[in-house]
Amino acid sequence: MFNAHHKIAQTLKISDKQVSSTLKLLEDGGTIPFIARYRKEMTGGLDEVQIAGIRDLYQQIIDFDKRKETIIKSLTELGVLDDNLKLALDKAENINSLEDIYLPYKPKRKTRASIAKEKGLEPLALLILEQKQGEVDAVAATFIDEEKGVKSIEDALSGAQDIISEIINEHAPSRELLRKLYMTEGQYVSSVLKDKEAEGIKYKDYFQWTERINAAPSHRVLAMRRGENEGILRLNLQIPEEKAISILERAFITANNSKSAIVKKAIEDGFKRLLKPAIETEIRNISKISADIEAIKVFSENAKQLLLEAPLGEKRVMAIDPGFRTGCKVVCLNEQGRLLDYIAIFPHTGESGLIRAKADILGLVQKYKIEAIAIGNGTAGRETEIFIKGLNLEGVLIVMVNESGASIYSASAVAREEFPDHDVTVRGAVSIGRRLMDPLAELVKIDPKSIGVGQYQHDVDQQKLQQSLDDTVMSCVNSVGVELNTASKQVLAYVAGLGPSLAQNIINYRNKNGAFKNRESLKNVPRLGDKAFEQAAGFLRIRNAENVLDTSGVHPERYSLVQSICKDVGATVKDLMTSKELRDKIDLKKYVSNEIGMPTLKDIMDELAKPGRDPRAQFEAFEFAEGVNSISDLKIGMKLPGRITNITAFGAFADIGVHQDGLIHTSQLSNKFVSNPNEVVKVNQVVEVTVLEVDIQRKRISLTMKTEGNTNNKPNNIKPKDNTSKNIPKFKARLPKSEPKNADGDLQEKLAQLKDLFKK
Repeated sequence: MFNAHHKIAQTLKISDKQVSSTLKLLEDGGTIPFIARYRKEMTGGLDEVQIAGIRDLYQQIIDFDKRKETIIKSLTELGVLDDNLKLALDKAENINSLEDIYLPYKPKRKTRASIAKEKGLEPLALLILEQKQGEVDAVAATFIDEEKGVKSIEDALSGAQDIISEIINEHAPSRELLRKLYMTEGQYVSSVLKDKEAEGIKYKDYFQWTERINAAPSHRVLAMRRGENEGILRLNLQIPEEKAISILERAFITANNSKSAIVKKAIEDGFKRLLKPAIETEIRNISKISADIEAIKVFSENAKQLLLEAPLGEKRVMAIDPGFRTGCKVVCLNEQGRLLDYIAIFPHTGESGLIRAKADILGLVQKYKIEAIAIGNGTAGRETEIFIKGLNLEGVLIVMVNESGASIYSASAVAREEFPDHDVTVRGAVSIGRRLMDPLAELVKIDPKSIGVGQYQHDVDQQKLQQSLDDTVMSCVNSVGVELNTASKQVLAYVAGLGPSLAQNIINYRNKNGAFKNRESLKNVPRLGDKAFEQAAGFLRIRNAENVLDTSGVHPERYSLVQSICKDVGATVKDLMTSKELRDKIDLKKYVSNEIGMPTLKDIMDELAKPGRDPRAQFEAFEFAEGVNSISDLKIGMKLPGRITNITAFGAFADIGVHQDGLIHTSQLSNKFVSNPNEVVKVNQVVEVTVLEVDIQRKRISLTMKTEGNTNNKPNNIKPKDNTSKNIPKFKARLPKSEPKNADGDLQEKLAQLKDLFKK
């Protein structure tokens, strides 16, 4: 497979050795996070994206070779495989070239050409194709055979033309030229079907739309295809047909006589009836694959940013799943996310419901010493936030939380297993609270397609999407690290080398034997062998472990190396972790060997400096503008704080607190040209936006991040230090370390006032 390795290396612009070494590690059962983190010397420092690229390209080559073998076997069985065909197949560089070579021999259902051949008209077709001088009618007359169904010269010529049309359709060089014509000059032409305007209002932009195939961005390709699938749009592919006919005529017209005239008719028929539909289907598939790749890339990047959102950490949290008529479900969670209590409140159903809701919230905050309140951002979210803020809970952080996917989780088997005795409303509220405490730990329980990011994720190739999302989630989980003694089964399943079965075995072992005291005891878990231990151990953390290295990202296979370093400098591991001066004295070059290089040694020193470091940012709270709660409150020119919720190829969406995200088109992300929105904004980033347009009927909001005088390409972010605008609420930069001394007294006073109201 040397040629395959070389081809992959050229595609990814890396060395053949890097490809070969990485494939060997993958074949030996290595996972992408493990290889990227702990085998840098072998891969030459390839990152996870490059390693996944090697894996995927290699699989494509394997699939290509399998298809070639199938074709060769079929041609051999048909008795037509000769040296010329073998050479052509060996030179084929893509699947389309392979299929073009195979097409003339591929078993088919009955066609007009096959019927004509059964009538003995193939020799006539070949004679006509030669286009030699001589009257064609005279030649055709010799093929009249009433027993075979050829009753006249017209019948003979018609059948011969059908055969010639099929020959033209199966001509590989012509097919390739037509593909190129579609890709260089072809256009998508979209139009609305009759009487579908009202039903398909969301596709209004595509009711009359024309765009070059090679310039159409992925989101528009997927949008038009979805509109077509939903029976709203008609989507056609158009090319200059005279150019297509000309290409075929140059290939097949060799004279100017009566036979040439029949060949010309066959060209027109073959193009319109056979070639055009076939090539259009191919181009549709090619453009769909390209659009899928782009959409999956966007979705995976968004998912990564969402999964790595800054966690609040271990705080006592009240979570509220808001609602109007059905009330708000309230849950209280301890520092580890365990459910302590739950009630329903009705602050939006009248005065009595409001008074009782105030008493209930104040009582729960006092009883459970609540430090933060998470409010879902769905229906009634802003109204509930206003209600909670009106209670003036000093020392309590109030945060709006993106609740996308919480309802999916609440009805899932995972939620039923966690909370078998509680209904979906309680489970949903718990998910909202836990998402504030640790987004990654909670979001891994939800199908990534349901977490509210991406573009057209349900329209793309689901197998490729799932592979990309699995890679993304696994990358995030392992980059953060997993606390072995508290992690859920769902989180453990994404640790390199484990999976659902071993994750459950770890949970069972933990439940039976108590907390793990060291990484080595992982080997006692049933079915967790040496390979799984090798892959997983470095990503698992044990707080307060017997061996301090078990709290870090240093792999157990390097513990002896660390001990040697400690011995050389006359210090303990703890000394190295706490003393930069000691670490700076270490000459890493002394420890370089054939197996251990500087990349690994530097990683070890980084871990000793910050053992078990969390790569996620520090949590910062955010507040929407007061008085802007619905789309009807928006005015053009209004400046507002917003949080990026989703990034697509055509721009970014921002939540500005009105239950409908606004679009910041790519052209509005910066004063300078933006080719990739991800270069300017990230999911959950806080920005300042200006309202450009509001379409209440279509529920569309257009926003801009452009500012007057902003000539650089930096996004207009809101930061606590720079937040001086009177129109934008201040950040609460971090959670207070302790409640104010009078917090309990204030709560008691408020509760007493509410009790008096109840008595009245």
